[in-house]
Amino acid sequence: MPRITTQAMAALTREQLPFAEILGFQVETLGPGSATARAPYSNEFLRPGGTISGPVMMSLADYAMYAAVLTRIGLVELAVTTNLNINFLRRPEPGDLLARAHIIKLGRRLAVGEVELLIEGNDELVAHVTSTYSIPPRSD
Repeated sequence: MPRITTQAMAALTREQLPFAEILGFQVETLGPGSATARAPYSNEFLRPGGTISGPVMMSLADYAMYAAVLTRIGLVELAVTTNLNINFLRRPEPGDLLARAHIIKLGRRLAVGEVELLIEGNDELVAHVTSTYSIPPRSD
């Protein structure tokens, strides 16, 4: 069982993640060490040439990875990104952007994972992300 629910993640987004809230990011599914998040399409996401901007893609990937990490460690708000690497694979056409994140390795202080980004209705990846999160020490 995931250690956080979609309802708890939605509340965290509303209360503590204003950037994700403004962009309309939503976590759709959570599993142990995994999360799927959505950025509902907006014309404001487009850059010249009619493609979804890189900053939107990176932000959604980071949001999805944060959710995946929380499924394993619980609601630890101060877990933070220490590294995010993105490979843009092809031009994303306008549409809802989906991020499928999963943890590759979870240690006591670091979580390493990857995220696949795609446009809903098309299984071809538009970007691939690897990310590392720092987990604060527990104050037991």
